[in-house]
Amino acid sequence: MKRLLILSIFALFMFTPMMAKKKISLRVIETSDVHGSFFPHDFITRKPKKGSMARAYSYVKRMRDIYGENLLLLDNGDILQGQPSCYFYNYINSQDTNIAAEVINYMKYDAQTIGNHDIETGHAVYDKWIKELDCPVLGANIIDVATGKPYVEPYTIIQREGVKIAVLGLITPAIPNWLTEDLWKGLRFEEMTNCARYWVNHLQKVEKPDIIIGLFHSGKEGGIKTDEYEEDASLRIAREVPGFDLILYGHDHTRNNEVVKNTEGKDVVCLDPSNNAIFIADATIELTLKGKKIVDKQITGNLVNILDEPIDEDYMAHFKSHIDKINGFVNQKIGVVKQSMYTRDSYFGNSSFNDYILNLELQITGADIAFNAPLSYDAVIEKGDIYVSDMFNLYRYENELYVMRLTGEEIRKHLEMSYDLWVNTMKSPEDHLLLLTERTRDDQQRMGFTNFLFNFDSAAGIDYEVDVTKPNGEKVHILQISNGEPFDEKKWYKVAINSYRANGGGELLTLGAGIPRDQLKSRVIWRSDRDQRYYLMKEIEKTGVVDAKPNNNWKFVPEEWTRLAAERDRALLFKDNK
Repeated sequence: MKRLLILSIFALFMFTPMMAKKKISLRVIETSDVHGSFFPHDFITRKPKKGSMARAYSYVKRMRDIYGENLLLLDNGDILQGQPSCYFYNYINSQDTNIAAEVINYMKYDAQTIGNHDIETGHAVYDKWIKELDCPVLGANIIDVATGKPYVEPYTIIQREGVKIAVLGLITPAIPNWLTEDLWKGLRFEEMTNCARYWVNHLQKVEKPDIIIGLFHSGKEGGIKTDEYEEDASLRIAREVPGFDLILYGHDHTRNNEVVKNTEGKDVVCLDPSNNAIFIADATIELTLKGKKIVDKQITGNLVNILDEPIDEDYMAHFKSHIDKINGFVNQKIGVVKQSMYTRDSYFGNSSFNDYILNLELQITGADIAFNAPLSYDAVIEKGDIYVSDMFNLYRYENELYVMRLTGEEIRKHLEMSYDLWVNTMKSPEDHLLLLTERTRDDQQRMGFTNFLFNFDSAAGIDYEVDVTKPNGEKVHILQISNGEPFDEKKWYKVAINSYRANGGGELLTLGAGIPRDQLKSRVIWRSDRDQRYYLMKEIEKTGVVDAKPNNNWKFVPEEWTRLAAERDRALLFKDNK
């Protein structure tokens, strides 16, 4: 008996370590910057749409069949703006549950962050949306000024098979650069890196998670940089704030999959699936546990193209009544367009597309001068009937319309910075007219341009030339007011401008015109009650006919160089060369 007991104890000691080891597989899927791409139908063009949550859901369901509860589904914000479906539920049919909440709840997301375009909808919209969601909304650096605490949950804890997973949410703090304070009244946005460091320390001391995931609505790196913060800090946090195992990010609409070494020499997998639910971020976490202790952790990341995923029929059936309501809204005819208008024309000189908006800005506000940039890379308003849906092509964002007081010198400097971002300094007739680079071809906000195309302001109300042989800061020569009056750099003018730009967006008024940020608000002498698209639509409904033509009030010079350079660059950017 004694010998048997000894053998039993020996066997127990030999066998227990092998039995105690346990393998756990987790799958983490992130969507980001969905921008209303809920259905495989573009409500703007009234044509089939690539990607969409209807296809993403097919992939999610297939992974759930494999991983069950061990699949974590996360969304990273900018979900409340981008398609008419969002606009309809944000402002027209606002009494019903927001479509963005319905989609997140139907797909059973585990957590959601807020993006800058979600904040742009205003408190009434995003506060209601937050309450309608079945999952926690995260934003550790969104601070309620009344309490000094996060306005939403800073993080959430998810338990799977005894494994404790913390998901920490952050948003880009650059929001005051783009949005009027009334949209985020009562809030402030902390710098991301120090905020991340504080909350990781809190998590490690208080929650003691096995895995920490960052869910950041902030791009890879760079963007706007001030003394207080930088707009895109996701990779900086990965490097400088030890503790993260996986960082899922977005905001900059650029796909990225890389592994970053942090200051402790540990790998951090970083994934950005870009925008419009065409790609999703997909991470696999393989854990080995010995008892309750994790003895090995392997994390791999992938970006999955879901264009070939089937459309989930159950999903579509569930949302049929919503789709019918949205179609009823966007299919309303509001007028007739006499000739097609293309945003692509705006990069090479005067265009009927951009000038139509500029002229309506002047008409609506009574301003002397107007600024506007193409907000879509290659949008078109086709000749023929124009519908509500077309208005989202004509004007992409829910910007308000402002009138500001600017001096003639500030107007010129504003345009100088715009064209410096936009056009090359040509040294010979063979040079590019535009500032282009291959590295941004997949960047949905640059599309081959070196800089953001939505910062390429041109003007109406003044006649001017842009000499592309001159150095930056000396390209723009304003000839006169378009009514024939002389232009005076010392005179004050009323300038129509969108709210994004008026609040410092693109930094054309601050870095360009040299107006201190804290003075921008005092320069505003009028602002619209509704978004600019609404007023453009009402003007079209009033006249019934859109007969848009280029103003021909500005041009690139010397024309013997720029004409041929424009043809070459047009063919490079737009293969069909219309």
